[in-house]
Amino acid sequence: MIRGAIGNLDVAQIVLYAFFVFFSGLIFYLRREDRREGYPLEDEAAGRLKDPGFLLIPPPKTFRRSDGRLVSAPNFRADTRSINATKTEPWPGAPLEPSGDPMLAGVGPGGYAERADETAKTHDGHDLIVPLRVATNFAVAAEGGNPIGFSVVGADRAQGGVIKDLWVDRGESIMRYYEVDTGNDGKTVLLPVTFSVVDFKRRRVTVSALKGSQFFGVPTTRDSDKVTLLEEDKIAAYYGAGTLYAMPQRVEPLL
Repeated sequence: MIRGAIGNLDVAQIVLYAFFVFFSGLIFYLRREDRREGYPLEDEAAGRLKDPGFLLIPPPKTFRRSDGRLVSAPNFRADTRSINATKTEPWPGAPLEPSGDPMLAGVGPGGYAERADETAKTHDGHDLIVPLRVATNFAVAAEGGNPIGFSVVGADRAQGGVIKDLWVDRGESIMRYYEVDTGNDGKTVLLPVTFSVVDFKRRRVTVSALKGSQFFGVPTTRDSDKVTLLEEDKIAAYYGAGTLYAMPQRVEPLL
């Protein structure tokens, strides 16, 4: 009797084939599930949705959010916003040239998704991201240094404002934004921490994405003590656009 065999079939071979079948099914399932958002694709030349087919797009599934609301996906709702740019060439995939102010055109690195125009919440229903003047139970550790009062300068070394307050993520206990007083009619804007470099010796925060004069153009929040998901995307998109469009020489290729 030969152990490890069933008739003329080797047990190890059967297990290997079973694994192949399982893994193929797993890949198929995961590839269907990741098409719940962003699909079906849009034909760039014709401007219409491509046929999703009956096999690759999963049937709608309903998800219950923490606030009790129900969300169904896929929902096949296309982005109906007009594109504030023109193609530089007629072929598909050609670069886009922003129309009007490239910092606010919403294309390229300045593109953003239309997220819900409401604030993110903590598990107990409070606003997730708020300034320290609201989250009074948070404070900056003394050994870490406090950047409030530091000057904010752009890539051209011109001052764009002064840090007025810090916005903290209550869920992660980290800073998300610096609140910058631009000095223009009392306008304050938010600066994502990830776009800045703090120099505690010089009491200065450097932002290479923008010029000093461009901080005044950062999209503002509707409420001075709150920031919605949509506003967060617009703010980040403005700084993202600056990495390419803040200065004319950034758009040109380096040879």
